[in-house]
Formats: sequence, structure tokens, C-alpha cells
Amino acid sequence: MENLDENGPPARLEGKYGAMVVCWLLGNGCLFSWNSMLTIEDYYGYLFPRFSKQTISRILLCPTDMIFQYRFALRVNDYHPSRVLTLVYQPFALGTLAVLAYHEAKINTRRRNLFGYILFFLSSVLVLVLDLATSGKGGLGTFIGICAISGAFGVADAHVQGGMVGDLSFMLPEFVQSFLAGLAASGALTSALRLITKAAFENTKDGLRKGASRIVYMSLYTAVLFFAISAFFELLCVLLYAFAFPKMPIVKYYRSKAASEGSKTVSADLAAGGIQTLLEIDGEDPNKLQRLSNKELLFQNMDYALDMFLIYVLTLSIFPGFLSEDTGSHSLGTWYALVLIAMYNVCDLIGRYIPLFKFLKLTSRRGLMIAILSRFLLIPAFYFTAKYGDQGWMILLTSFLGLTNGYFTVCVLTSAPKGYKGPEQNALGNLLVLFLVGGLFAGVTLDWLWLIGKGW
Repeated sequence: MENLDENGPPARLEGKYGAMVVCWLLGNGCLFSWNSMLTIEDYYGYLFPRFSKQTISRILLCPTDMIFQYRFALRVNDYHPSRVLTLVYQPFALGTLAVLAYHEAKINTRRRNLFGYILFFLSSVLVLVLDLATSGKGGLGTFIGICAISGAFGVADAHVQGGMVGDLSFMLPEFVQSFLAGLAASGALTSALRLITKAAFENTKDGLRKGASRIVYMSLYTAVLFFAISAFFELLCVLLYAFAFPKMPIVKYYRSKAASEGSKTVSADLAAGGIQTLLEIDGEDPNKLQRLSNKELLFQNMDYALDMFLIYVLTLSIFPGFLSEDTGSHSLGTWYALVLIAMYNVCDLIGRYIPLFKFLKLTSRRGLMIAILSRFLLIPAFYFTAKYGDQGWMILLTSFLGLTNGYFTVCVLTSAPKGYKGPEQNALGNLLVLFLVGGLFAGVTLDWLWLIGKGW
């Protein structure tokens, strides 16, 4: 294979900055649909306000008096969409990703990523169809449909996020950083759109109508706008990954290098880039094609894996459920939860660019673990601020939560793959994303503990 020296890519290899832009867009598309669903959860709160005891009885197959007596885990009669949708999303993401990570070495990465982006696109279109078919009205059937689509987003995320991080881990750290920044940018963009649409609808004559008609109007047109944009982004990602990304010279170089080290996951992407012959097996040093097993990689990087788990178990135990429901009433009124979520997303994005400054990037493994563990002091900080503090302190804490989440994510995922062969870096990227999603699932589960003493 040409130009596959071990000292790095050719000095004049083209396409680095273009590839970084594409990675950013692919990261944006990975979470744009899901962030759209999270960002308009105040509307879901209007559309799905209550379970009746009879409805819960039918779902759980138990008498209504038992529901009344024990007040099952829905804080009687509430849907809690900000928590339920996230809790539905995560098991699908975690289960799918666990299977994909286990079989990572045998999976066609191109097929995996394209399936994920296509599923994101189709699910976004389904949200549009469901909302238009029901004219923006709530109800149990609509709620179940939204939950099913949330699960589909989880499956798509497992395919794309693990596949892309693994694929980019044997390329440049800047590519991983750009992809992770795109993930955060999707949250910032959807938050900005949500604030704009809320202001626009509240200032229109139709938006000022009171009662159910106003809620239907706002929910319908906001959801249509958000998921129309989401569908466009997902379709763009399908086209970029299918036709543009594999043909970039620097991408072809790193994939060819990974293939020369024994990777079987890149063959389809190399073929899409016009490279049919991967490597000559005859005469190759057999030791060059050997790689560490997933178990060995995990043992060598257990601290990084725990870092990813701890970062997200803390973040998702607070965001978005606690910020959406448990921060009390303040002068910002209905804007308050939206402002908190927007501040988290913007600061998460900023935090993912800080490690680009080498003197600000934390690379010590022990230092990362200590700093990540220290974030758990935010739990009592949020509790007492929600109980006794004003909205300014809560906004400050939320900003710090987002900033540290983005910063530590990039520090870990760009440091861990160094020193390994291409196939090992791909496997390690998948394993770290698996622990990230495991932290997400544990966090959204623990998030329900904030409801203790509030009807449970």
C-alpha cells in the first residue's frame, strides 16, 4: 500500500480541514433528531399531562385501587415525558451498542453507519407524520408512538456514535474532536431554534390564543419545524458519509493504514473511495496483523472506561429531567427550563473546543479520574441551589455542568487510542462509547430519585 509509513501521514496530504468539517456535520446529525425531541419536551409536557388511574390500570394490569394505594412509579398520574422518553431511548441504545461492540471486528463499518443515519432520517420523518396525523393532539396512542420513535433513535445512535468514534479513533484526534463537537452543536442549535420559535409563537396573534387551541398550534408547528430540519440534516449526513467522506485523501490514507494493520471493517469504505486492493497478505509479518482482544484492551484502559461512565452518569442524573421539572418557579416562568437547557448545550459545545489548546488539555490519567470524581460535588450543589438559591446560581451551575461534560469527554476519547494499531483503536473507541452509553442509562435511571418526597 502506498504511503503507509509508520511515521505519520504524508506532509502534503490533502483534505484535513474539509474532513474536520464533514466530521462536525456527521456528529451534528448523530444527535440532532434526539436533541430536537428533548428540546421540545415542554410541549410534550402540555400534550401528555396525565395518566388516569384507569389508564395506568390497563397498562400495568392491576386494579385501580392498588394504583391509588401505592401510587406506582409515575408520581401518580404524570407522564414525566422529560424522563420517560430518555429512559425509553437508553436501553435500546445500550443493548444495541453492546452487541455491536462485541462483534465490532467483523462488522462492515460503512453499512453500520449508513444504517444508523438512514434510521435517524426515517424516524424524524415518522415524528412529522405522527404529529400531522394527530393534528398535534396528545393521548396515550400518540405517547406510545413517540416512545417507539425514541427507541428507534436509540438504535440509530448505537450504530452511528460507536461506529463513527471507532472509525475516527485510528485517524487524527482532531477528527474525533470535531465529531464530538458536532454532537454538542446539535444541542446548541436545537436550543437556539427552540428559543426563537417560542418567542415567535408567543408574539403572534394565533400564539396568544389561550387554552387547548394555543397548545395545539404551538406544539404542531414547532414539532413540524424541528423535525423537518432534523430530517434534512439526517439526509445530508447520509449523502456526506456515502459519497463525500470516503473519497477524501486523508481519510483514504488512514483507512488504508488500518487495513494494512489487519482491519477488516474498512474494506467497504475503501472500495467506496476507489481502493479495491487493500493489502498483500503474502510476505506480511504475521505479528503485524495480530491485535489485542477486546478484553485486553478493556483491562488496559479500565480507568478511561470508568471516566466515560462517571462523566455521563452524573450529567444524565441532572440533565434534562431535573432541569426540566425540579428547579422550582422563577421570574423567567416558562422560559426558565429552556434557558437552563440552552446554557447546558452551549457550554457543552464550548467545553469540547477547550482541549484544542494543548496547554489546557488534561492528559494525566490520574488527573482525569480525580477531576471527574470531583464533579459529583455538583449533586448536593444542585439540590441546595434548587431548594434555596435563585435562578442565577442555577444557571451558573448548569453552565459548569455542560462545560465539564464536554471538556472531559474530548480529553478521554482523544487520549485513550494513542499508541495502538488501527484495529485496536477502532475496538477501543467502540468500548469507550459503550461505557458512555452505560453511564447515560444509569444516569437517566438515577434521575428519577429526584422525585423522592414529591409524591412517591
